[in-house]
Amino acid sequence: MSLPNHGANPQLLYSELAIPLPEQIIDYSENVNPLGPPLSVVENWQGYMHLLSSYPEPHGEPFLSAIAAYHVIPKSRVLLGNGAAEIFSLLAGHFQRKCAMIVHPTFSEYEATLRANGTEIMHLSVEEIENWKLPIDHIIENMKRADLLYLCTPNNPTGVLPPRNELVHLLEEGQKMGCTVILDEAFIDWIGEEASMISYIEDFPNLIIVRSMTKMYAIPGIRLGYMVSSPALIEALREKVPHWHINGIAAHIGAKCIDETHYREKSIEYAKKSKAKFVDFLQKLGCKTTKSVTNYVCFKLPHPDLSQRFFHDMLNSGIVLRHTENFKGLDGKWFRVGMKNEQAMAVLQEEMEAWIKQNSHL
Repeated sequence: MSLPNHGANPQLLYSELAIPLPEQIIDYSENVNPLGPPLSVVENWQGYMHLLSSYPEPHGEPFLSAIAAYHVIPKSRVLLGNGAAEIFSLLAGHFQRKCAMIVHPTFSEYEATLRANGTEIMHLSVEEIENWKLPIDHIIENMKRADLLYLCTPNNPTGVLPPRNELVHLLEEGQKMGCTVILDEAFIDWIGEEASMISYIEDFPNLIIVRSMTKMYAIPGIRLGYMVSSPALIEALREKVPHWHINGIAAHIGAKCIDETHYREKSIEYAKKSKAKFVDFLQKLGCKTTKSVTNYVCFKLPHPDLSQRFFHDMLNSGIVLRHTENFKGLDGKWFRVGMKNEQAMAVLQEEMEAWIKQNSHL
């Protein structure tokens, strides 16, 4: 079946499948913070209105300085993006016609941007999803030919974080063989900054880290992300971005969000408890789950052959799950669920439990 490649925008999904839109929809396919944007951003919304009639600061201030201070790195190592998606597009253009290695299942945007720039792509896969583990030996073997390695850390869609020692080992081997390692840390905030590899940025000139502001701070509408790497690469990419590509409101909201230490801690704790409760529910139903450390989890039904029926029935009930038809290695047998508020999670559990009881005889 033809389905959109991303979560969110549920109306597109219903349109593609020719399913009438229910009166009420709960979208579990997107995985932004269920607590909503920080209160300081919401309460100061009117305070950003004066920025509408002014051109943005050309370098993305005050967000650029806020990011550099937060990570204790010079601004010369930071490139801002109109969402992490813009950064992946810039990287693909910079490394066009090279050879890139992608480990599946993973975020589809890597392959999409690389293909658009004529890049050769090498596909590797994790063999066992439930006990997800990077194929380290195969990756290193293929580094002899690959110029780039894309890794999602934590992985999207499974939520699994590779051990730090494995990532360091890959960086070391990549440095020896001339392979640049791109780590997508879009969901690292859900663990804590101590899990990030940004502290290794000075040790490995072949390291690129991409971050997103969307997920933790629930601000997908303003499009904001950033990249951390060597000053030389940052400067080369800066020359390719259009003027004022970071809008003024986004730059100020981003700077405000970075100061929200208590908000981050509260969000991490909420997601952790919500996910633990949901995983327990899934396992009691007989579902398989991934060992996610993020604000989402992947699960497989006790009878995976019923996956398409389940997906469509949930849509008819107004429940939008993230399908995995376009994730290599998952092929529609798994579903990803982003954590929501308690009421929404209760609705999902009630619908799932009723469906499995009704279809257990099939």
